[in-house]
This record gives sequence, structure tokens and C-alpha cells, in this order.
Amino acid sequence: MEFYKFTTESGHHITEFNSNFYMKQIMMIDEEAKIGLIQLNENGVIGYHQAVTPQLLLIIQGVGLVRSYSEKFCSLQPGEAVFWTQDEWHETKTEKGLIGLIIESKIITSEQILLEKIRK
Repeated sequence: MEFYKFTTESGHHITEFNSNFYMKQIMMIDEEAKIGLIQLNENGVIGYHQAVTPQLLLIIQGVGLVRSYSEKFCSLQPGEAVFWTQDEWHETKTEKGLIGLIIESKIITSEQILLEKIRK
């Protein structure tokens, strides 16, 4: 389990075409990927299971609690992400609810993730 940070402060300011916004690239991937938006309501849980493929979970809103092999949960705030490798046991839950983005692909590695790595 690896942890990352994604914020506009670490993104690029885009001004082309009279634009004025910030964009943070998440990853570079050349293979098929599944991208899903998840919503866990109050006391929601994605039960303890093995990852079918490598996956990156980005917390957009709310607070998530995640774990891998340990029974100890780590808190994830908006702007933080967690990466699990294929077959890694993991669980995600929340007390007050969360919205997240999940990116899954058979070939994702931590080297392809373009986010700032943080330690939990």
C-alpha cells in the first residue's frame, strides 16, 4: 500500500486557449483501464478483499479509512490517494461518507503514478 497526494498546488497552471485553471496529471497509461466514481454513504464500506488488478483510489470528498494486510486503518483526506498492487488484500471504509475515483488496470505500477508520494 502506497500513499500519494494530489492538489492544485502541485499541478500545472494552464493558460492556453485563454484558459485559467490548474491540472495535476495522475498517471500515464497506454493500456486499457477502468475508471470509476464511487460513493460510500455514512458508515459505508468496501469489504476486505484481494485487488483483482492494481488500483489507485483518489479521495475527492469526505474522509476514507483504508488498510492493507494490517488491521490498523490509515486516514485519507481529500487530495490524497492510495495504491494497491494486484492480489493485495485491502479494505476501505468511512464514518461520514466519501466520494472517490478508482483507476484500475492490469499494468499499473507505482512508477506510472505522477503524484507526490507521501508516507502514512
